[in-house]
Amino acid sequence: MKVEIVKISGEKTGKQVELNEEIFGVEPNDHAIYLSVKQYLANQRQGTHKSKEKGESAGSTRKLHRQKGTGGSRKGSIKNPLFHGGGTIFGPRPRDYSFKLNRKVKELARRSALSYKAKQNNIVVVEDFTLDTPKTKAFAGIMKNIGVSDKKTLFVLGDNQNIRLSLRNLPKTGASKASDLNTYDIMNAQCIVLSESTVNLINQMAENN
Repeated sequence: MKVEIVKISGEKTGKQVELNEEIFGVEPNDHAIYLSVKQYLANQRQGTHKSKEKGESAGSTRKLHRQKGTGGSRKGSIKNPLFHGGGTIFGPRPRDYSFKLNRKVKELARRSALSYKAKQNNIVVVEDFTLDTPKTKAFAGIMKNIGVSDKKTLFVLGDNQNIRLSLRNLPKTGASKASDLNTYDIMNAQCIVLSESTVNLINQMAENN
């Protein structure tokens, strides 16, 4: 699969780059994508939620009234979960939400996500460029030139710090290294923008795997 390379001005360079079929042309596996996204979101959870149960709530343990003879229900202490200010029944406790997912499943999910974007023609390849200074306005102009200013976009443009600083304040825009590319970020974006060198790097990663 070949894709046209464009300049940051929006003009075509007349060159094409080959997208490895083993990464951008596989049959997507929806269940693998689901598992990978689920793991990513689970790993983001802090799991520090906690509510006080009956034994941890403040209050007297004195019995509110005698057991029998009042015509009402039996009541223990004021910390009873049925009373206002009492303990919580089976409340949340700190826990770890992360879970293990096999490396091959995660790799299949990433390739499936990239294949979806390729089939939908939502991958843009730009020639390599750098910015001398961080400039959000200049980067917004680049996005408009290549036609992604109105889309939720993920940029995979190498490790240029000025580029990262330029786009971090733009809405609906994210950045990632090729080595850190994950299924959630790919599926969460409407469009993926790759640099020419990044495509070659991703293709090499497929050969190594």
